[in-house]
Amino acid sequence: MRDRRELLTLLAGTAGLAGCLESSSDAETPAAETPADSPTETDASTPTTTDSDPTATQTDRATAEETPTDTETPTPESLFPGYETTEIAFATPEGEQLASITAALAETTEEWRLGLSDTESLPEDWGMLFVDDSVSDRRFWMKEMDFGLDMLFVDDEKTITSISHAPEPEGDGRDDTYNGRGQYVLEVNYRWTERNGVSEGDVLEFEL
Repeated sequence: MRDRRELLTLLAGTAGLAGCLESSSDAETPAAETPADSPTETDASTPTTTDSDPTATQTDRATAEETPTDTETPTPESLFPGYETTEIAFATPEGEQLASITAALAETTEEWRLGLSDTESLPEDWGMLFVDDSVSDRRFWMKEMDFGLDMLFVDDEKTITSISHAPEPEGDGRDDTYNGRGQYVLEVNYRWTERNGVSEGDVLEFEL
């Protein structure tokens, strides 16, 4: 799956980008596979009873209970091995805090090319931030994606200029393209922005 995202078009002097078809950036970040947690099964048995003890059906029969399994908290190393990460907070222009996530940084050409196409799913509080050196018109696609995304285009002042809602593609996603302008592009789960009240004009707070 590591070749699932391809760069279609480059703007002047730009290396191929993943998830991104067109851009003026040479920067990009590696993608990592999201490990699937394997639930732990707990063996349970129901005691048997005999006809010689008729009361056992009501008093001695125990209902097996499954022991709840602990859900591992995803870590940067497990979700995106080899990637740098950063914490991103979202706020209104007036400074009201809205939400926060952890984002893997796509900074190299290969990381831009691959994007999240090698990821089967994304935790609700995770994303991928594509980092460039300057503002540019950009085009991202959904080639070989297994789930839908919100794409946030962000300018050099870290203000959201536009948001594209990209549902999971029905085919290979090559024809599902989304345009925007910014220095950064943040990908999160589909409709995440609506669930968290994040909209155009809001501000991202993060350090690189």
